[in-house]
Amino acid sequence: QVQLVESGGGLVQAGGSLRLSCAASGRTFARYYMGWFRQAPGKEREFVGAITWGSGSTTYANSVKGRVAISRDNAKNMVYLQMNSLKPEDTAVYYCAVSSTHGVTTPTYYDYWGQGTQVTVSS
Repeated sequence: QVQLVESGGGLVQAGGSLRLSCAASGRTFARYYMGWFRQAPGKEREFVGAITWGSGSTTYANSVKGRVAISRDNAKNMVYLQMNSLKPEDTAVYYCAVSSTHGVTTPTYYDYWGQGTQVTVSS
């Protein structure tokens, strides 16, 4: 059974940084596509970025491009979301998710989700 557990969220001042972690278990993820999403109160879940687990290639939403970086540690089955120059509008619950379809940015294509971790950026 696939399990995803996010951690690393918290309260940070604008301009600060956070690194979120996603611990993945339950299968071999080498062929999967790992995405990060976020959801702010009253808003739809939004794609942040993703990484192809096997190749390590990444893609990012325009809203965060240049400020975030996704990486993975194959040995530990971990995926990371490094966020820099954080803004109050980055405040949201952040989720990691797994898809068997590469290149997708729509939540409906993701089969497994973590419980989320709250990121709050104060101005």
